[in-house]
Order: sequence, then C-alpha cells, then structure tokens
Amino acid sequence: MEQETRNKISDYDLSDVTDDSSDDEDIQPQVVLPLNFLDPLTPEERALVQKQLSAPTQPSFRVANNVPNVKETVEDSKFVPGNKSKQFWNAGEFEAEGNHVETVTCNMDRLRVNPQFLHSNATSHKWALGAFAELLDNALDEVCNGATYVHIDVIKSKKDRSKMLLVEDNGGGMSPDMLRQCMSLGYSLKSTQENTIGHYGNGFKTSTMRLGADVIVFSRCRGKDGRSPTQSVGMLSRTFLKRTNQDEIVVPMIDYKKEGGRWNMIVRSSPDDWRHNLDTLLIWSPYSSEEELFKEFDLIEDQGTRVVIFNLWQDDKGELELDFDTDRYDIQIKGANRDEKKIEMARNYPNSSHFLTYSHSLRSYAAILYLRVPPCFRIILRGRDVDHHNIVNDMMYKQEQIYRPVTDSVKGQSQPFANVIIGFVKDAKSHIDVQGFCLYHKNRLINPFLRVWNAAGSGGRGIIGVIEADFVKPAHDKQGFEHTEAFDRLKKRICVYQKKYWAEYRCKIGYAQGNFNAQESGQPSNKSASDSGDNDNCAQPIAKKVKRVFQELDAGDDREKAPEPLPKRRDYTQPPESQVASSKINHTQDHSNAGEEIEKLKKENLELREKLKKFEGVKVADLMSELQNVKDRNDALETSLKQTHQKMEEFDKEQESLIDLFSEERYRRDQEEENLRMQLKDASRTIEDLVNKLKQQEKFSI
Repeated sequence: MEQETRNKISDYDLSDVTDDSSDDEDIQPQVVLPLNFLDPLTPEERALVQKQLSAPTQPSFRVANNVPNVKETVEDSKFVPGNKSKQFWNAGEFEAEGNHVETVTCNMDRLRVNPQFLHSNATSHKWALGAFAELLDNALDEVCNGATYVHIDVIKSKKDRSKMLLVEDNGGGMSPDMLRQCMSLGYSLKSTQENTIGHYGNGFKTSTMRLGADVIVFSRCRGKDGRSPTQSVGMLSRTFLKRTNQDEIVVPMIDYKKEGGRWNMIVRSSPDDWRHNLDTLLIWSPYSSEEELFKEFDLIEDQGTRVVIFNLWQDDKGELELDFDTDRYDIQIKGANRDEKKIEMARNYPNSSHFLTYSHSLRSYAAILYLRVPPCFRIILRGRDVDHHNIVNDMMYKQEQIYRPVTDSVKGQSQPFANVIIGFVKDAKSHIDVQGFCLYHKNRLINPFLRVWNAAGSGGRGIIGVIEADFVKPAHDKQGFEHTEAFDRLKKRICVYQKKYWAEYRCKIGYAQGNFNAQESGQPSNKSASDSGDNDNCAQPIAKKVKRVFQELDAGDDREKAPEPLPKRRDYTQPPESQVASSKINHTQDHSNAGEEIEKLKKENLELREKLKKFEGVKVADLMSELQNVKDRNDALETSLKQTHQKMEEFDKEQESLIDLFSEERYRRDQEEENLRMQLKDASRTIEDLVNKLKQQEKFSI
C-alpha cells in the first residue's frame, strides 16, 4: 500500500511546495496544490504526503506554473487572427491556437470551466450599452465606501496603439481576496445588501467580455483597519487562454502590500510563482514592465479601481464595434441600433431626445440610467460630466397612479406598491411616434421605454411614463424583467392606465375626439363623454333638460293647434228639379260658416301664442340662469386650478432651491471633511516621523 502511494505521488515534486520561510534558495517549485487537493486520498496516503509538506498551501486561484514556456510563445503573440475571431457574435467558435501549455492535474473531481464559457456567458448582453451599465452599477455601489465619481474614457495601448476602454472609480477598491472573488463566477456579497444594485456576481465578467476579449484590473485598497494598504493586478484574457490552448480558465494575478513606505510583493504560494504571474501579465497585457504597472497605480491615489478593456470587438467590416469618433464626448454604437432619422428628430424635438438616442448613445443612456443619483457622485464620460435627467421633466398633463400588486399578505410587512407617473411628452403636439414606460428596479433602469400598447392607429402616441417596481425581479443582464405573473399583471395594468389616459387627454394635443373603442380603451364606450371636453361634460344634464322641455313644447303645440273636426258636408245630391232652387241658399250658408271658422281659428292662434310666450318666458329663463351658474362655477374652478398650479410650481422651485442648497452644503462639508482627513494624515505622518526620530535618539543615547 505504501509503495503504491509513493508511485501515485512520484510525479509531483512535493518537496518544492514549501512555506515562504524555507532557507533553501535553490528550490524551484514546479507545482502548486489546489485547495483541498488531498481530500480524495486515503488516510494512509494523506499521512505520507503530510510528512513531506511543512505546511499545506491554499492558493485561491490556479495559474499556469510553467510560465517560462510562455516566453516561447512571444512570437506567436504577434500573430493576428482573422477578422471573424474579432467579431463578438462569431467569437464563440473557440479553436485552440499554438502549443498546449501543460497544467496541473490531479485525481480530484471538480467543476472545470472551459474558456469558451467566457464568450457564452457574455452573450447575455445583446446590447453593448447594457455592458457599460453593469460597470457603472459597480461604481455606484461603491458610494458607501467613499466613491465620488466614475470615469469612462478611451485610451491607447503603448504596445500597438490600439484603442482601449477605461473605467475607473475612487471607491474602496478591492483587497487581494476580493479581487479573486470578483474574477470568480457567481460570487457576490451584494446580494445581502439592500442599497446595492449588483446581485448575481456575474456582471463584471459578462460586461467586460462583451466589450472586449481581454481585461486587466488594477485595484488599491486601504485594508480593513485603513492602515494595511494593498494593491493587486488581475487579468482575464481570452486571447491568452486561446493562444496557449488552455482547457480551463486561468487567471494570472499579483499582489503588493505597503510596508515601511515601500510596496512589497505578497507571496501566496512561492516567489517563483509570483514572478511567473508577472511575466504572464507583461506578455499578454498592454503593459511591458512592472514600472508601467506601477504608473497605473499612481493614477489611483489612496484607493480605487481601474478597469482596462483591450482587444475591443469589431463588426463585420473589420472596424471597431464602438464609435469613438462621431462625438468626442460620447461613446456610440454602430449598426442596427443607430437610426439617422431619429438622430435628426432629436435635434428638432429636444424633449424626446432621450427616447430617440438612448439605444446608440452611452451619454444619453447614462443620463436616464438611474432614477436618483447621490448629489456627491459624478458620472464622467470622456472628460465631461453626464447630466442626470429625469423623464418626468419631459411630461405635461401628468397623472400619478398607485399600483398595488396582488401578494400574499404577511403580518408586520408593508405591502409593496409602485408609483406610476404618466403624461404626454412635451413634443406630443407634433404627433411624433414617441411612447413607452421606463421601468426602474431599486433606482436602476431595467426596461427603457417599454411599449405595452401596440395600437393599430395613433392610439397611445406621445404618452410616456416612469415606474419604480421593486417587487418584480430583473433578469441577469438587467435589460429586462423575468417573465413572471407579477410582471405580466403589471404590464396589463399599465396598458389600462395608458388607454384611460389617452381617452381623457388626447383632445388636448390635437387628436380627434371620435368614439373610442371600448375594447381599446379598457372601459365602456361613452360617446357623449368622448365627444365633449371637460366643460361640456358638466353641461350635459342642462342640455338634456333643454331638449326635453322643447320636446314637451312641440307635443303641446301639436295638441293645441290641432283644429276641431269640421262639420260634415251635406249631401247635395238631390233630384235635378230641386238642385237649382237650393243652390243659392247653400252658397250663402257656406260663406257664413267659413267666416265663423276663420275667426275662431284666429282667436285660438292668439291664445296659443300668449300661452307659448308665458311658457317660454318661465322655462327658458330658468334654464339660461342655471346654465350661466354652471359656467360661472366652471370659471371659478379653472381659476382655482390655475392658482393651484402656480402654487405647485412655486413649491417645486422652492424645493429645487432647497435641494441645491443642500447639495452645496453637502459638497462643502465633504470638502471640509476631505481637508480635515488630509490634515489628519499629515499630522499622523508627522507624529510617526517624530516617534521614529525619538527612537533613533534613544538608540544613540544608549
């Protein structure tokens, strides 16, 4: 058994895996044991191995230990692959290039992540600007650690002058262990924190790999106590993994700690491994020496993180996917997301510019990415601040609704709700096709201008809205919500809100007031309500009364004006002998009867006219006075409404002025606090210098 165990481990030079305190300088370690490497061994085998180890090593990450072979691939690194491998959507075809660099193997069963997963994982970002949003989220989460800005810029590599993306912030930075967790998949401490946006522990990997093939991270941290500063460099390079034919993800990393005013390397396994990692970084990164790495740290100051993404992806034409030239203060997207007609419309309709340009302009998208931005935090894009913009400021005829989802009620917990603000965009009178709702989750924009009502005609055109729905869960790429029943119900309710708002307010921006289909509006059709304005709705009962009165008058006139039945004509068919004799008598009788009938009709006509005048005088006067009262009430209500709007505007101005004053006061206090902190640091340094001098004098005196 013992001989078999010796054969199993004879392939490993276990004597090379020693503690850093070993006195043997000639040892050249060839192997670093991964965490829990000895677990599959039997107790006898493990005891034999432990005899040859002074202390077990527990490296957090696996790196290529035979990196000297990497120098043999320097010539291969000059190879420029075809354009197809530089196109993001075609980069999933992972064909190994170059000679295979041997890696550590063992009998432990473990999950191995192939380098192709980096690309597969990044395909969750179909939209490049969504990847930038992930990096902005990470910077904003650092506000609690003192971050005051995030800066996105374009820099050039000193090696080949290619363009690279830079994302830097002055947050708390990352310790060596935190940087390794950042490079890991699915590890996140933010899932337990309420005020952070990150949740899944995957955003950094997906976002950086979506924008470029390689990324290198510089991070400086003050330490838990603020007195043990460290700085680390880590590189996640798809180019390195592909050219060296790695079958799992290998991450070269080095760490430093500050001792006595100098930065010394932190050795996690052996000094030789540390140098191997440094050589790998210098060969496959844009930096050629350790001095150049330190220059990057000089730009960080006391704490912060610099993320440099290089080997940016190209399009089908072999050009960079991102456009850095159209606007020197912006980063834009080429291709399908860019619409020249919308760009031209944005110049003519400034209140709709974010709707028309957010899909291709990072500056436009970043301006609406957060519903609220801390007053002390700045988003800087290529040297110029991004002005935060609230979509609510682009609305007119605003309405607010409270949506309360159907949930299982739990005692002691508040019921979730969403505040829905809806209105017409201020350019809606031009009848441009702008509509949709911006759905936010925990202050972060998830669905920009989501369209919930696709009407066949102009229904819903010009209506926009803002909703913060924390009770629905966003997808992993934060570019949409998971398709749950709660989200479906929310969309249906928003659609009802939009249709009701359209039915009520569309006449104010010049759309026809025709009969609105009940099925489209989500409410019963009401012709009289849709055909009239607000004042007409109030006057409808009066109009009905007037109509009814005149109908009664017409009916009364018909009854009173109906002539009495005339006496029946006599039968003049008499024998011929008497017909001539009686004709004269009948003729005189007919004349006298006709005169009597005419006089009688005149009298009745006069009586009816007098009655009608009396009736009209009473009824019409009452109706007119009532109608005038209604108009007076409407005028009074309109005046009161205008006064209320003026007061609200005054209150808004006062509130804005108070917010500005608060922001200025906060900024002033932050500056004072920073000055005091700097003075405290200087005082601490002075005290340390004095203590050192005192100790030296005591030594000399002894």
